[in-house]
Amino acid sequence: MNNDFTFSIKSICFDENYHPSDSTRITTNFANLARGESRRENLRNALKMIDNSFNALAHWDNPNGDRYSVKLEIISVEMDVANSRQAFPSIEILKTVIVDHKTGKQTEGIVGNNFSSYVRDYDFSVLLLNHNEGKPKFTIPENFGDLHGKLFKYFVNSDTYQQHFNKPPVICLSVSDNKTYHKTENQHPVLGVEYLPNESSLTEQYFKKMGLQVRYFMPPNSVAPLSFYFFGDLLSDYSNLELISTISTMETFQKIYRPEIYNANATAGKRYQPSLKNLDHSLTQIVYDREERSRLAIEQGRFAEEHFIKPYQNVLEQWSANYDLKSA
Repeated sequence: MNNDFTFSIKSICFDENYHPSDSTRITTNFANLARGESRRENLRNALKMIDNSFNALAHWDNPNGDRYSVKLEIISVEMDVANSRQAFPSIEILKTVIVDHKTGKQTEGIVGNNFSSYVRDYDFSVLLLNHNEGKPKFTIPENFGDLHGKLFKYFVNSDTYQQHFNKPPVICLSVSDNKTYHKTENQHPVLGVEYLPNESSLTEQYFKKMGLQVRYFMPPNSVAPLSFYFFGDLLSDYSNLELISTISTMETFQKIYRPEIYNANATAGKRYQPSLKNLDHSLTQIVYDREERSRLAIEQGRFAEEHFIKPYQNVLEQWSANYDLKSA
């Protein structure tokens, strides 16, 4: 079993000169920005938004609001299945690095943040759609997300992950626009006010199979909660600056991609129902095509089916069954 999968990690700096590699999912937040005539301006503006957000949250000993900046590295994880020597682009995540211009130090932030996966595209944009095609009632396929969840846990527990990263990943996503969130009395100095959802979502269930818990917080200066998926204890395992690096990075992306929620002109109240039809919002000066992103997710799901799911079906099924036995 140990020889079934071999992981390799590549890293590239995300800055205004960034160009997506051929293996990058084009729907990925950072890749989508780096396209078209406005690519350099898009990237420069997004990075400036991240730095401004970071300094606004890390305001202590920072009188001019310019002490920190955030460097971002795109981490691409490739997987070799059964010694095939055919590297499949399995996962792409972001790593933050905190630059303190007062001390001159650079500190590793959080890895994860954005989460991209070809297999997840296959599950949601191919398998789930095919399963429900022509059916009057929406249902979930049996064992939906099992393989993806096991592969992710296997990677996080691998020697490759441990050699490259100091802490487990934290993934930060948008809240669901078909759920209602209720404000609690719990408040964290950086993460902000905690919200609780009225019910579990398919995304929550999918990420739970990856071994991740979820909590919802609305940081100071924000207008809507963010979803934080994590191992362990989110509030105790990471420093304030580490958490701020994730908040500033991912909220910036959400303001660009979901302005109806994260760049709304009204702040979430005690009972909050996110809506992508909210007209009372502001747009950033960053070009983004949401419809194209949805279409490409289907194309990428089919790519995963053709180059990973079907060619290695027997290997994957056997490995998945052995993983259950080993974990039991």
